Amino acid sequence: MKTHRIATIPGDGIGQEVVPAGRQVMEALMKSDSNLRFEFTDYDWGADYYRKHGVMMPAEGLDQLRDKDAILFGSAGDPGIPDHITLWGLRLKICQGFDQYANVRPTRILPGIDAPLKRCTPAQLDWVIVRENSEGEYSGAGGRVHQGHPLEAATDVTIMTRAGVERIIRYAFRLAQSRPRKQLTVVTKSNAQRHAMVMWDEIAATIAKEFPDVKWDKELVDAATARMVNRPASLDTLVATNLHADILSDLAAALAGSLGIAPTGNLDPERRYPSMFEPIHGSAFDIMGQGLANPIGTFWSVVMMLEHLGENAAAGRLMAAIEAVTANPALHTRDLGGSATTRQVTDAVCAAVSRA
Repeated sequence: MKTHRIATIPGDGIGQEVVPAGRQVMEALMKSDSNLRFEFTDYDWGADYYRKHGVMMPAEGLDQLRDKDAILFGSAGDPGIPDHITLWGLRLKICQGFDQYANVRPTRILPGIDAPLKRCTPAQLDWVIVRENSEGEYSGAGGRVHQGHPLEAATDVTIMTRAGVERIIRYAFRLAQSRPRKQLTVVTKSNAQRHAMVMWDEIAATIAKEFPDVKWDKELVDAATARMVNRPASLDTLVATNLHADILSDLAAALAGSLGIAPTGNLDPERRYPSMFEPIHGSAFDIMGQGLANPIGTFWSVVMMLEHLGENAAAGRLMAAIEAVTANPALHTRDLGGSATTRQVTDAVCAAVSRA
């Protein structure tokens, strides 16, 4: 029986509420399964750490995480600190430092959720968005000159490498191949971005030949947003660049009911380094400390973590517990139109896990 070493990084805002809730659910899973073992190490990195030390995480932080099996992350962002500092100083430092190049975001309508797409049944909205997570529009290349003067200029340069594009598109084809519909939509913007995105299209067409059993199509990113709303059943697995998938996945979460229920995994598919799992909702400082945060996105992220660790039975038990809780409107938090608290939802999921 292996003990899985888990790093927990609550970070900022409601991350400090939902990550402890995620740990509580994992501890409930351990109590109900003698073959399941987790060893937690907590890290206080984030905006509060920055105020004390001038950095979001210590210089040797990656070395502290390197021997872990997975990371459960909360959020990065604080109204008192510029967003580029909080993001690049913590979350992106971990993602890029551990080459977590595949950002995977499943989306579906959970039982009991009143989703905005009234003409859409839960079976018609069951997507996985694969986001390139290491380069593209968030490569960090660029700069500013003549700051404060009328001639001030700033650039953010999109960098796409053949190796980076090939590996994410091949990963997306493999994921689509593993799903029942075997269908992939490659999202692009090559009509306007005529260099990097044309390469993206060419690589996609080449890699598609390796997967003759996968039906695939190409969609411009602006048209993809309309298709998600108007024809959700026509989509299954999507792959897009760092920026495009960042936006599309937030839209997907909103269409499924709330950003509060949406999970994500930052994966190193080759398993050279620990992968990191997190809810997508952000720090939400406006509700911090009020017990209003929806922990479902964190719990679903834990499901993804368990699957990544090979604990599929535990993942299935937790997902069933999540669905049993969301099916009860009395256990919906404010973002879902209810009045349940973070603690009430957490206790209910823990109870459901214990009964399973």
